[in-house]
Amino acid sequence: MAWSWLFLAGLCEVAWAYGLKLSNGFTRPIPSLVTLVGITVSFLLLSQALKMLPLGIAYAVWTGIGALGGVLVGVWLGGDHLSPWQIGSLGLVLVGLVGLKLSTAS
Repeated sequence: MAWSWLFLAGLCEVAWAYGLKLSNGFTRPIPSLVTLVGITVSFLLLSQALKMLPLGIAYAVWTGIGALGGVLVGVWLGGDHLSPWQIGSLGLVLVGLVGLKLSTAS
């Protein structure tokens, strides 16, 4: 169950990061609210995962999901463009996340 909490926490991190982008420095109420709710839920879910997973692994996976998700949302919804080097580097991050999952009990 810890990995499920951690995955959901990472998705919430992506949501709050995108909300932060849309909030325009917390000047827009709805995106600002999405940001604050996303941060809160992400931290609550991360705290549940940390009951069963090592801190370093959980934090690395949480931030990795957030980073990869943020890039994908930026490309999909924000019109960001990636170079081949960036795509390859993000692939390495993904391989690292899968490796951490496969090498960790629980």
